[in-house]
Amino acid sequence: MADVSAARTKAVFEFKSATLPLIAVILKTSDLDVLAEALDAQLADSPDFFEQEPVVIDLSQLPEQDEDGEATAQLDFAALRSLLARHQTQPIAVRGGNAAQNAAAREAGLSLAAMPAAPAPRAPAPPAEAPAATQAPQIIREVPVPANGTLLIDKPLRSGQQVYARGGDVVVTAVVSFGAEVIADGNVHVYAPLRGKAIAGARGNTEARIFSTCMEAQLVAIAGIYRTNEVPLPDPVLGKSAQVRLDGKKLVIDAIP
Repeated sequence: MADVSAARTKAVFEFKSATLPLIAVILKTSDLDVLAEALDAQLADSPDFFEQEPVVIDLSQLPEQDEDGEATAQLDFAALRSLLARHQTQPIAVRGGNAAQNAAAREAGLSLAAMPAAPAPRAPAPPAEAPAATQAPQIIREVPVPANGTLLIDKPLRSGQQVYARGGDVVVTAVVSFGAEVIADGNVHVYAPLRGKAIAGARGNTEARIFSTCMEAQLVAIAGIYRTNEVPLPDPVLGKSAQVRLDGKKLVIDAIP
């Protein structure tokens, strides 16, 4: 009888592991009014960017104290879920929180996730006169690369948006705006103006390269070695087709004829 029951159960359903694309929203403030204003500003030009996609709320960069040294307020996760849902997302989990935050998240119906954050080189700190920028959330689209090893992005990436192709290359056929980031464990191809940040070889692949048909990057990096626009690009590559590669521990930017 037990064998018959087991056979029926197997025929009705199966449990299998699944790797799904997720949006990670990295919070930098617990003030939901500030967060709402920042989200509205970042997503005003692309209201349909998320299309009801699942979201992981990353708490790892929330400050434990405010500027006056006082403990920051606890997050209202129910209100936070409603806020994110306004932008066509489906919050499903949190990561990077402390015990109290995790407990509050569970009470609000969120699960706990342990996912690797997208790697990135340490860029220069923002100017001291612009502290408000640290309040903006960072939006990461963490996408496992398909079997063919290449992720295709055909929508513009706005400031504050980030795409990370885990395990392969990424091809972007729309503009990467200033303040946006495109990251890949393999190569980065941008067949449009590259004005934001491009990071190739994010897990240490020194053979990875960055290609763009219009190189105007805010930052380029390969295997943790990076260059910012504080050092202007030379005229032969600025605004033109170019590739970035590593020569030892030096980034080289070559024009593509």
